[in-house]
Amino acid sequence: MTQHTASAFDEDLQRLQAKISDMGGLAEELLAQALEAVQKRDAELAARVVERDKALDRMEAELEKDSIRLLALRQPVAVDLRETISALKIASTLERIGDLAKNIARRSQFLSRNQPINLVAPVVRMGRQTLTQLTEVLDAYTARDTAIAVAVWNRDIEIDEMYNSLFRELVTYMMEDPRTIGLCSQLMFVAKNLERIGDHATFIAEMAYYVATGEPLGDDRPKGEPLDTMLDLDV
Repeated sequence: MTQHTASAFDEDLQRLQAKISDMGGLAEELLAQALEAVQKRDAELAARVVERDKALDRMEAELEKDSIRLLALRQPVAVDLRETISALKIASTLERIGDLAKNIARRSQFLSRNQPINLVAPVVRMGRQTLTQLTEVLDAYTARDTAIAVAVWNRDIEIDEMYNSLFRELVTYMMEDPRTIGLCSQLMFVAKNLERIGDHATFIAEMAYYVATGEPLGDDRPKGEPLDTMLDLDV
């Protein structure tokens, strides 16, 4: 490969990484604002989150096009191939995180029209933990920091356990006061969305580790036992 061609290829990879960074920043903002909408019962902020998710969709489509073009024209190998494939997969994952943040925002609009209950606060705490995981893993990917990637990967069980605890509390709340079923079911969906974002952060950790080492992170990650297998919480 000539120096000119190699330089152009490096620039292509740098552009991919810059777009991943931009997407990650927007995904973090959407999640943070969705959580704020839940906490403050802010329907207008929730509506802005729903609208801004469209930008993340466009960014993902552009990065996918760029990645496919790079694969076709440059035919990368070794670490360059890992960089390209991981960018493609992470972009798709960030787009899904945006969709989940949008769903949280939409459910917060229902919550804002009803009387608040005490369980909103622990849902927001779970959300902040999830946001921290997302921020850390995106930093790990940018810095190629395998130690942070592994730490985030191992800590996903904390989010699983928070979700299971909330699930129990919400079910108990609904059984004790059936009038809260509508409200509690919305909070349950919010918590499930957060648990899924935690899973997506774990996948990004696996990608960060793979890019840096060329090896898979493994399949023995500690996980919490799901308590909602009898319910349809697909969103």
